[in-house]
Amino acid sequence: MSHPMSDTHRGELPSRTGGLLMGIGFGGFVDGIVLHQILQWHHMLSHEESMKTVAGLEVNTLADGFFHAATWIFVLAGSIAMLISWRQGRLSPNLPFHLGLLLTGWGLFNVVEGVVDHHILQLHHVRDDLGAPLSWDLGFLAFGVALVVGGWLLHRRGVAALERRQAALSRRAA
Repeated sequence: MSHPMSDTHRGELPSRTGGLLMGIGFGGFVDGIVLHQILQWHHMLSHEESMKTVAGLEVNTLADGFFHAATWIFVLAGSIAMLISWRQGRLSPNLPFHLGLLLTGWGLFNVVEGVVDHHILQLHHVRDDLGAPLSWDLGFLAFGVALVVGGWLLHRRGVAALERRQAALSRRAA
């Protein structure tokens, strides 16, 4: 039995929403797991709350936990958006389409998080353990922009391949 919405968008390109949301969430996971936990370069509030006291560590651990919960919600929302897209009968994304959106979302995470948390609010810097963090913060932003540009270019290659597939399906149906 088909889903009541399954014919609404049959044969259309996949939605971009799922891949972008998942990319934002994965970008947050990379930041939180690698920079916060493994390398311990910073924590969410490490510029505000000292990591040299137990109380400061407790506040930062709690803030990191809320940060990870938010990134998990982005991944969950992206997964749900992809399922909805597939249930609508849209074409399945190919690897360049989906991977390009994941990279673009990751880059968007880096740019927004870098501008807001590092520069505007100054909650932390990429390397809070160094005296001059600006070059690391700018490098984080540059990496984010490179991910957005590279991811979008890869995504566009996937779109072109899906459009060719879509045209072939239309010709067969006619």
